[in-house]
Amino acid sequence: METVVLIVHVLLAAAVIGLILLQQGKGAEAGASFGAGASQTVFGSTGSGNFLSRMTAIVAAGIFATSFVLAVYAKNKAESINDAGIPSAELIESKAAEVVADEPKLPALEESESAVPADSDVPKAD
Repeated sequence: METVVLIVHVLLAAAVIGLILLQQGKGAEAGASFGAGASQTVFGSTGSGNFLSRMTAIVAAGIFATSFVLAVYAKNKAESINDAGIPSAELIESKAAEVVADEPKLPALEESESAVPADSDVPKAD
């Protein structure tokens, strides 16, 4: 069901993009008021502005609805993952601290011993 909602969401998003690109800007109305192409429109002499703006509003409402449904699906999926036994962050940090505390300590170097061999090009730390 989630896949169907996601596909509808993507199709609605593409429809909004198409509807917005089909609409004309406010500057196009000045030429139409002098009769330039008003009789050749598909939607009649009133133009397509009212139809396209209503369709854009309807499709945008559909996007909001599918976004809400997808958010509910994501919330339910996150809750089911937490119920599956994933430990909390505090428990993970306490276990990591125990592991670090149980590690054997390396013996400290005495001043006479050097970590750099005598024939090395790396200078000794003073």
